[in-house]
Amino acid sequence: MSAATPVPSPSAAQLTHPDGRVELADGVSLSDPDFANADLRPVPVERRHWTTYNFLALWVGMAHNIPSWTLASGLVAIGMDWKQAVFTIALANVIVLIPMLLTGHAGTKYGIPFPVFARASFGLRGANLPALVRAAVACAWFGIQSWIGGEGIFLLAGKLFGHGWQTASAVGGFPWTQWLSFLLFWVLEIIVIHRGMETLRRFENWAAPFVIVGALALLAWITVKAGGFGPLLHQPSKLGWGGSFWKVFFPSLMGMIGFWSTLSLNIPDFTRFGGSQRSQIRGQALGLPTTMTLFALLSVLVTSGSQAVYHTPIWDPIALAAKMNSVAGTLFALFTVLIATLSVNIAANVVSPAYDLANLLPKLITFRTGALITGVVGIAIMPWKLISNPHIYIFTWLGVVGGLLGTVAGILIADYWIVRRTRLELDQLYTPGGSYWYASGWNWRALVAFVVGGLLAVGGSYGGPFPSGGMISFLKPLADYGWAVGLACALVLYTGLTRLAPAGQMAGGPTPAVR
Repeated sequence: MSAATPVPSPSAAQLTHPDGRVELADGVSLSDPDFANADLRPVPVERRHWTTYNFLALWVGMAHNIPSWTLASGLVAIGMDWKQAVFTIALANVIVLIPMLLTGHAGTKYGIPFPVFARASFGLRGANLPALVRAAVACAWFGIQSWIGGEGIFLLAGKLFGHGWQTASAVGGFPWTQWLSFLLFWVLEIIVIHRGMETLRRFENWAAPFVIVGALALLAWITVKAGGFGPLLHQPSKLGWGGSFWKVFFPSLMGMIGFWSTLSLNIPDFTRFGGSQRSQIRGQALGLPTTMTLFALLSVLVTSGSQAVYHTPIWDPIALAAKMNSVAGTLFALFTVLIATLSVNIAANVVSPAYDLANLLPKLITFRTGALITGVVGIAIMPWKLISNPHIYIFTWLGVVGGLLGTVAGILIADYWIVRRTRLELDQLYTPGGSYWYASGWNWRALVAFVVGGLLAVGGSYGGPFPSGGMISFLKPLADYGWAVGLACALVLYTGLTRLAPAGQMAGGPTPAVR
C-alpha cells in the first residue's frame, strides 16, 4: 500500500491513493451473491504488486508459443516473403497494443477483472454478453493450444519410445497415443491453474526466459547443421508490393490483430494486480510488440535453415525438433514445448473464461470451477479441425473473432475514456439497482452498438464456411477490415447514443449519462 495516506473519493465507498489507484473503503461490503464472490471483488491495493518485469514476463511467456511461431508461415503460405510477413505481424501488434493499454488502465486503477469492468458499459447483467463472447473464444483457443501441446508430447515422445508410439492403432483419425498425449497435457494445465493467479505469476517469471533460451538453442542447432541460413531468406514475394500484396495485406493484418484481440479485452484480469500504471504500461509495451516481432523473425530464420538442411521449409518447431538425433536434445525440446504452450494457454485462455463464467453465476462458479469448464469445452469444440487450413485459420477464424472482439473493445474504451473519463464507483459495479443497473441490468445503448458494430464488422465474412460473396454481400468490402470497423463503429455509436439519450447522473463522472 502507498506510504501516503489515501483520500476519500467523491463516493464515500472508496478511497483514492496518491498514485491514482482506487480501492473500497473500510467497512464496505459487497455481499450480493449474484454479483460478487471472492474472485470478482476488487483486489485491495496492498495485494496489487505486479511489477514491470511481471507484465513483461507474462507477454514473453504468452508470445513464445507454437501458433505465434507459425503465424509467419501462414502469411508466407499465402504468398508473402519473410520481410512482408514480419512487417505485417509487427504492425498488427503495435496497433493492438493501443486498446490493450486503454482497457488495462481500469484493471490497475480499480483492481477489477474484465467482466466487472464491462458492467459499467453493458450493465450488471448485460456484461455477461461480452464476457461469454470472450469466454467462447478463449475456450476455442484453449482447445487449439492444448492440441498443439499434446502434439508436441506425441511427436517428441515418439523419438524416445520408438516407431510403435507414432504408428499405434488409430482412433478417430489419430493414433491413440496422440489422444493420450493430448489428455496428459490437458491434465497438466488444469493442475497448474488450480493453484491460482499467484502461482501463474511465479510460473511466468521463470518460464519466459527459459522459452527464449529454448528458441535460441533451436536456432543455434539448425544454423550449425545448415552451415548458415538457407534460401528462404532470398525467396521473393509471390505478391510483390503492388495491388496483389495490399489485397492480401489488410485481411492478414486484421487476422494478426485478431490473434491478440482477445487479450485487448480481458487484460484487466491481469492488470488488476498491477503495482502502478507505469508498471503495466511499460511491461506491456516492452513485452508484446517487440516479443512478437522478434519471435516471428526467429521463426523465419529457423525455417530457412531447415529448408537448407531438409530441402523443404519446416515451419512447425515441434516437427523440426523431432528430427534431432540426440535423446538429450529431444528431451530439452519436449520440455521447452511444454513450458511454452502451458505458459500461453493458462495465461491467455484459462484466466479470462474462468472469470467470465464466475461472473455469470458467482454463487455457483468460482475461478477454479470456471477453469475446469473451460478445459471441458476446449475439448468439445474439436480444436484439431480449427487449425487444419491456414486460409480458414487466418481469414475466417481470426478475422471473425477479431471483428466481434474489436466491437466490444470499442464500447469499453468509449464508455471508460470518453463518457466517464476513467471515473467509476466501485461498489456500484456490484450493486443491483445502482448506478450501473440501467434497465433491469442491461444498457440498451451498448447492445445497439454491439449489434450494429458486430454486423458491420463480420456481416460480410466470406470464404471457408461462409458464401464466397459474403454472408451479406454489400458488407463484403468491410470484412477485410473487421477489427478496425467493429472498434470504430461501436466506439462512435456508443458515444453518440450516450450523448443523445442520457438518463440520470453518470456514476463517477461530471456529465449526464446513461441508464
